[in-house]
Parts: sequence; C-alpha cells; structure tokens
Amino acid sequence: MAGLLPELLQGLAAALAFPKNMRWGDGDLKFVRPIHWLVALFGADVVPVEFAGIVSGRVSRGHRVLGSASVTIPTAAHYEALMRDNFVIVDPDERRAIIRKQVEDLAIAQGGTANIDAELLEEVLFLVEYPTALCGKFEEKFLDLPADAIITPMREHQRYFPVFSADGKLFPVFITVRNGGSEFIDNVRHGNERVLRARLADARFFYDEDRKVPLGERVDKLKTIVFQEGLGTMYDKAQRLKKLSVAIAAQMEVAAAELPLVERAAELAKADLMTGMVCEFTELQGVMGEEYAHLSGESPVVAKAIFEHYLPRFAGDILPSTAAGRAVAIADKIDNIVTTFSRGLIPTGSQDPYALRRQALGVVNILIDGKISLSLSEMADRAMELAGLVDAAKRQKVLDSFQEFFRLRLKNVLSDAGVRYDIIDALLATSTDDVYDAWLRAMAMASPAGTAAMERAVEAFTRAANLAGKTECEQVDISLFENAAEATLYQAYELAKSRVAGAINGQAYLDTLQVIADLAEPIDAFFASVMVMVEDIRVRENRLALLRKISVLACQIADFSKIVPQ
Repeated sequence: MAGLLPELLQGLAAALAFPKNMRWGDGDLKFVRPIHWLVALFGADVVPVEFAGIVSGRVSRGHRVLGSASVTIPTAAHYEALMRDNFVIVDPDERRAIIRKQVEDLAIAQGGTANIDAELLEEVLFLVEYPTALCGKFEEKFLDLPADAIITPMREHQRYFPVFSADGKLFPVFITVRNGGSEFIDNVRHGNERVLRARLADARFFYDEDRKVPLGERVDKLKTIVFQEGLGTMYDKAQRLKKLSVAIAAQMEVAAAELPLVERAAELAKADLMTGMVCEFTELQGVMGEEYAHLSGESPVVAKAIFEHYLPRFAGDILPSTAAGRAVAIADKIDNIVTTFSRGLIPTGSQDPYALRRQALGVVNILIDGKISLSLSEMADRAMELAGLVDAAKRQKVLDSFQEFFRLRLKNVLSDAGVRYDIIDALLATSTDDVYDAWLRAMAMASPAGTAAMERAVEAFTRAANLAGKTECEQVDISLFENAAEATLYQAYELAKSRVAGAINGQAYLDTLQVIADLAEPIDAFFASVMVMVEDIRVRENRLALLRKISVLACQIADFSKIVPQ
C-alpha cells in the first residue's frame, strides 16, 4: 500500500486545477501559489514525494503570526491537533461551521440576520486558517444609496457579510472575518470601517454624477468600447441586440404592442457600462441600468428587462421573469456565443474565458422556465446574419458547433433533473432545436406512465429501427402486401400517425408515447408472420419502407433503440 502512495500523491498534486495559476523561478510548473513545503506521512513514515522541486518531509508551519514557523509532525494522527495548537484549523468543514456560527451570532446581536452568500462563504473559508468574526459599522447617511450599491462593495470588494432587518432593510453594519484570534480586534474593526467608508464615498460620488445624464444619452458613447476583435463596438452589439431581441420576442408570441418596449430595453441594455458606478463596480452592470432607467423615466418594463438580460449570472441565480427580460437575455447570450464561435474561440476542456457554457446553460434554463418554444438554429442564423457572417461554409461550421454546444448543455440540465442516461441519449439522438419541446418529451418519457409505455414498445421499435436503417425509401405500396400482418400494421401506423400529429401539436407527449406504444403489438405480429429480407427486391423494399415510416414516427419523440430495458 505505502509503495503506491508516492506516484499517486504526485499525480493528485499535478492534477489540481485552479482558475488562475502562476509560475515562479525557472521551473515550468504552474500552480495557484508558490510551494514552500510539503508534508506526506503514512502513519509515522514519510512518504517520499517530490513536487515543484520540493521534497516531502514531516515539518509544517503554523499560523504566520500566531503559530510556530516549524511544526514537526511525528505521525499522521497528530496532524490536526498539532496544527490547531498552532492556530490552523485544518478541516474546512469545521472552519465553515465556525464562520457561519460566528457571523450568525453577531448578526443576531445587532437585531438582524446576516446574508451569508454561499460563494462569499466559500471564498472566506479559504482565506483564513483561524477565523474570528467581527462586526463593524458605517454611517446611516449611505443607506439612501441603492442597496446593491452598498452591498456590492461590501461583498465583492471587501468580503463583508451584510446584515438585514426582519423586513429586509439593510442595517448600517457589516460582518467580516479575520485570520487570527480576538487580540487587537478593535484595531481591525477600525481599519475595515475606514476602508468601507472610502468605498461608499466613491459610490455616493458616482451615483450623484451618473444621475445627471439620462441613460438613453449614454448609448452613443458605447461606440468607444470594443466588443470583440473584428466584431465592432458595444454600440454595434446593441444594434444587433435590438433586432435579435424583437425576432425572439415575436417567436415568443409577445404582443405587437410590447415589441417597441423589447427593442428599447435591448437598445439600453449595455448603456450603464458608460456610467461611473459600473466602471468602478463592474458587478453592478444591469442593476444600475435598471435604477438609472427608472430615474430617466423609462417604462418599468424596459427598466426590469435591462436588469434581467444578464440573468442568470451564476449557478443557482434567479431567472428572468418578464417576457422582455427573457427575450433580451436570450438574444444577448446567443449573440455572444455565435460571434465568439465565429472567431474560432469555442470552449475546450476547462478553458472558457468568455463564460459561454454558463451563458448557453442560462438560455436553456430560461427557455424551460419560461415554457418558451423557440428554434435555436433560426435565431443563431439570424445572429450570424446581423453580425455580417456571409461565408456559407463558415456559417454552417458555426451553426454545427452551436447546435452541439447547446445539446451538451441540455444533456447537463436533464442529468441534473434526474433523467435516466438512456432516456437522455434517446432524446439527444433526435431534434433538440426546440429546447422546451425536448424538455417536455424527456419529462414524459421519465414519468412512470411514460416509462411503462416505453418498456412496452422498446423491443419492437428497436427491431424495426435496425431494419429501417437499410433503406432510405418511405413510399409504401399497399398492392405489394402479401400478408395480412402487413396490412394490419400499415393501418395501425396510419391511425397512429394521425393521433400522434394531434398530440404533438398540443405537446401532449405522454399521450404520444401511449399511441406509439400501442404499435408494439402489430409490429410484433408483423415480425412473427413476415420475412422482411425476401429475394423479391420490390417486396423487400416495400416492407423496409413501412418499418422506416414507423421508425420516423417514433423518432418525433426519441430514438427508442437507445432505451435500455429495465
């Protein structure tokens, strides 16, 4: 066992991935931070490992200020206790629990509740070794700023936790976590209060200055910001966004009277990038756009859509709730994906500098949440046209990559929803251009009744599909039928085709599955009575064509040959 550890540990260390790495000295290794020491123990024995030029041993270090610069660890079992004695709590779960408890207790002491953002908690968790929370204050005069203009500097820049009252009002206090004990805590508090005061003073200045210029007057200034190399400016993007958003809204069957509001929201969507507040606090894009749109007298629909078009901004974030917000959000993300793909910058491996996976996943979730049937390929084609992509071969390459990119995102969403892998494979083998429609089919197949229907049909349809692949013909000549089972199957198919068309038109996919499952019996009877691959080529092709028609009918739902019998 011990003999396997050196290679295993070295491989594990080399496989660690971080969003940002550094390289130091004359070595080629990239890692999140310079490596100064390495401890590897198996019981009382040192496991010989070398990584980044550092050889493993049994000497570690405690907290930089409070602990010892040299901590000798006799056995692996002594590790946690010795490090705790030197003010390093090794277990991240324990540190997380300590931080949460301290922050919650301090908030309660102030008569409020701390907003413990999961991402912020995770960041703070790995910034400290020995956490001690403290509470600071800021002047109440800053509370007349928009709440997000206060919370963002606190959370994103200073790693502070805001505190709210029971009715959701922001308190003029913050909670932060220091790396160390409670000694000189007042000095630490004072320093944090001074830094936040400067941040909020900046926010006050930018907010007052920004309000002097209506949001609409900032659109023309977008000409000074480059969108992407070779793809013009943010102003050019805003013009594309106007047209694409309206096209999407029309497919969403938004009322004609609402379309000018969608167009206006798209026109103003990026205007807040030219405000001082967003230039200083980039996390407020969209948030301040909504605020300034209200102050500029824009329609509430327009203002809301400006904020919502950035949603979702991260995993678990809220989704747009308005038609205008959904239309502009989808348009913005499709434009980003298509134009970036046109430059050949398609995400590979862990590299996704433009966060295109997140944006595509956002589109998928918006379509499903909003129950929106939309042709993604049509919108991608429109986006390419607006971006000036005229080369037919390049457009087709971008479209193929675009469709595969979204297919993988849909696969992730279905997997997260608990859909069986074979159902997902069966679905993805058919058209997924309409994401919401594909979602409905998956939900029908994953339901108990749908699963039961599939189980009835899977063997028969798999056999039919295997033979149907031997021909491209779908023309059936009933005069060539030689067996009653052929005529019976053809009649059952014609009846099913009519019923399936009606069910699909109403997206009643559970009913569709039941209709298709009812074909299993005449298919089985057909195979029991009929030899398909006969010598007479006309009769053989006619029978294959009948099976192909049945296979094509079923593939409007899924490729049942990929379903694994349970």
